[in-house]
Amino acid sequence: MKIGVIGGGSWGTALAFQLARKGYDVLMWCHDEGLADIINDVHENTKYLPGFTLPENLRATGDLSEAVAGKELILSVSPSHVVRQVMGQIADEIDNGVPIVSASKGIENDSLMLVSDVLEDVLPARLHPYLTYLSGPSFAREVADEKPTAVTIASYNHKLAVHVQGVFSSERFRCYTTHDVVGVEVGGAVKNVIAIASGAASSMDLGHNATAGMITRGLNEITRLGVKLGANPLTLAGLAGMGDLVLTCTGGLSRNRRVGMKLGEGKTLEEILDEMNMVAEGVKTSHSVYNLARKLGVEMPIAEQVYCVVHEKKSALQAVSDLMSRDLKPELLGLYG
Repeated sequence: MKIGVIGGGSWGTALAFQLARKGYDVLMWCHDEGLADIINDVHENTKYLPGFTLPENLRATGDLSEAVAGKELILSVSPSHVVRQVMGQIADEIDNGVPIVSASKGIENDSLMLVSDVLEDVLPARLHPYLTYLSGPSFAREVADEKPTAVTIASYNHKLAVHVQGVFSSERFRCYTTHDVVGVEVGGAVKNVIAIASGAASSMDLGHNATAGMITRGLNEITRLGVKLGANPLTLAGLAGMGDLVLTCTGGLSRNRRVGMKLGEGKTLEEILDEMNMVAEGVKTSHSVYNLARKLGVEMPIAEQVYCVVHEKKSALQAVSDLMSRDLKPELLGLYG
């Protein structure tokens, strides 16, 4: 099978590596053509996933059209805020019947669309039946290192989901399937916002109680938003919801948690982003989640405070105080709408 991977960051490279290990012919598009040359020369993504020798059947290109020409499966792994631009360039070049697997997580700022909505908006209708979405607790470095990983493949087409499940699955990478595209997309996007809050709580030494409360109440917010958009609440208790949330809020490899930790230390967002060479999706998604929640009338106090800290320069300490002093109420009030 010939597979095209759109996006040469750490996550795109890790998934391309996973597919190449299974013997597929993988061509990965990199926005930076110089990086593509380095990958082909030294068989390593020295910028985004250093330390892993990539196999001969994984090659890179700076030509977007080449990455999709004649491919039997397309994997889209661009940062969520450029998915529209990147996939729009090749919308007419993808062959009919080719499965498209999206592994991008986020909500578009201007339109407030999930990545699934963006893809349906930018791709021709003939490709819509072949869209699937991969999400779940999965750090790129651990996937590359063949640590046991479980994810979910979502698609409205069950037969297609099962096909993609077989393409990706191995002894170290287990895929489940679901038809709940909205639930998987919401879980994958909003957990990055909650992880910023969790990171801030950690760096402020608020204790394990605070972290556990942040994760649990964060899941409550994710579920409320997901259900409002039509998701099954049980999806948010699964891999793409609770699983990904726990990983991103507690794992040392989490970029979003790292952003939160730096904010908790008093650094500005500009200082933090200057120190990073990879995208922390929660920064942009915090803006879109805040606006989407207000538009839909969904109460999301943690997400709201993250927005205020990230985009309005509110102090993390004041955000904690405001969260803890909110009006008292039943725990499950409004969970399902």
